Amino acid sequence: MSRLIESPAWQALKAHQKVIEPLHMRQMFRDDPARFDKFSVQLNGLLFDYSKNRINAETVKLLLALASQAGLPGWIERLFSGDKVNSTERRAALHTALRTPQGIPVLVDGKDVMPDVHRVLGLMRSFSDAVRNGTHRGHTGKQITDIVNIGIGGSDLGPLMACEALKPYGSPNLRAHFVSNIDSTQLTETLKKLDAESTLFIVSSKSFTTQETLTNARSARVWLVERLGDEQAVARHFAAISTNLDATAKFGIDPRNVFEFWDWVGGRYSLWSAIGLPIALYIGMDNFEELLGGAHAMDEHFRNAPLEQNIPALMGLLGIWYGNFFGAGSHALFPYDQYLHRFPAYLQQLDMESNGKRVDRDGTPVDYDTGMVIWGELGTNGQHAFFQLIHQGTRMIPADFIAPLHSHNPLGEHHSLLLANCFAQTEALMLGKTVEEARVELEAQGLRGEALEALLQHKVFPGNKPTNTLLFDRLDPHTLGMLIALYEHKVFVQSVLWNINPFDQWGVELGKQLAGKILPELRDGSLASRHDASTRGLIQHYHERCR
Repeated sequence: MSRLIESPAWQALKAHQKVIEPLHMRQMFRDDPARFDKFSVQLNGLLFDYSKNRINAETVKLLLALASQAGLPGWIERLFSGDKVNSTERRAALHTALRTPQGIPVLVDGKDVMPDVHRVLGLMRSFSDAVRNGTHRGHTGKQITDIVNIGIGGSDLGPLMACEALKPYGSPNLRAHFVSNIDSTQLTETLKKLDAESTLFIVSSKSFTTQETLTNARSARVWLVERLGDEQAVARHFAAISTNLDATAKFGIDPRNVFEFWDWVGGRYSLWSAIGLPIALYIGMDNFEELLGGAHAMDEHFRNAPLEQNIPALMGLLGIWYGNFFGAGSHALFPYDQYLHRFPAYLQQLDMESNGKRVDRDGTPVDYDTGMVIWGELGTNGQHAFFQLIHQGTRMIPADFIAPLHSHNPLGEHHSLLLANCFAQTEALMLGKTVEEARVELEAQGLRGEALEALLQHKVFPGNKPTNTLLFDRLDPHTLGMLIALYEHKVFVQSVLWNINPFDQWGVELGKQLAGKILPELRDGSLASRHDASTRGLIQHYHERCR
């Protein structure tokens, strides 16, 4: 067994799980009327209620002991201090520096990176202001009305999610579009709606060599030049987020419209950097800085709050509790806000690309589960789809419920009904319905005898299903920044306890490498590489049907 499994803190939790396993949360609430007050934390208008979890005070104490054993406070400080916490790539993971206010130095290899961070923020402000106020116009003099972000992974999911979440703050004169899929359908359908004279493309690729992104960018370039009839138009209609100035210049992009970011910014943590340019263009730089401010507020909380009152730490520890001691394989996210409809997809990458690892920091295979499958959907849609499995299925699926107290679009009782559903679901998942309660309900409906007995067990809900609830006043840039940073830090907490590196993603590279070998074979009809029988058969089938 690994040192983690054999450690005193882990073994204490393993023994404690056997004590908690038979206990039901409905009894815990009966026994302790102050349970909500004990197991909830508030921060700047954000309420984190974790009282509907299969825990007691001893559980929290033991989880905190596990965090202490792993040296979590020290790792938090290393993260913020610019240490090379990305061990396999020998670099820092300083996305927190991107939202740090001016005047606070942050050192990487002895150099204060904050002047560069704020210099690029200044360039983003100048460019976004020029586009929004009409100073920067298209090749024919038309004002920009549509922004198309071309990226993939973190260069797409973050900006897309944020622009959707912050639509109430978007410019009425700008529309934001996002193209990531190498399937030509996405680009084609997007371009159908656009006027080349008033469209600005943003190509997000640090190296300017990302295959999917560059393929889409080149096709967009052809579309633009064909419609405007001039190669020079590229300079007015393309910007780039890249460090490869030679490649962007060859593409035709004006060097003044190329924005840099740094190798200590991981892709899935990059929306705070120049990768967030589409967000700044759409909602304005003042609101973008509010987004950064919300994230910084959560950074300060994570760095300074004691672990027993630290929301990201508590969320991360609860995930460990269910994933490693109850065998839960997935974690669900249910935003009760239409504007957050892309939030689960964003968190899928953040969590699973970070903590989907099979070896620890030393390269030793782990003998415990790391990461969970992250998934989710909007409430109330999910209630009429897959909530059945959570309520009465055999799997434990911990879930986060996320909701604003006020809507940007108040309409009759819509929002009250939305919140009623949110609160009712967490209550139902916790309480369940006993045999006795189901019997009384069926008798009230007039059922008796065999008919009642035949239906009875189908009406029973075990309950005892764990949930967290996050409530906030209204979804604004500051709040969204807090929420994103909260989940970033939750992921980091879990990586520390599992002793894995959450900042690399070598698994992503393997498929790219193999695709690079197969592509020439699809082009010329050859089978130059050695393949398994299935892959060889698929390539041959393509040749027979498509050439």
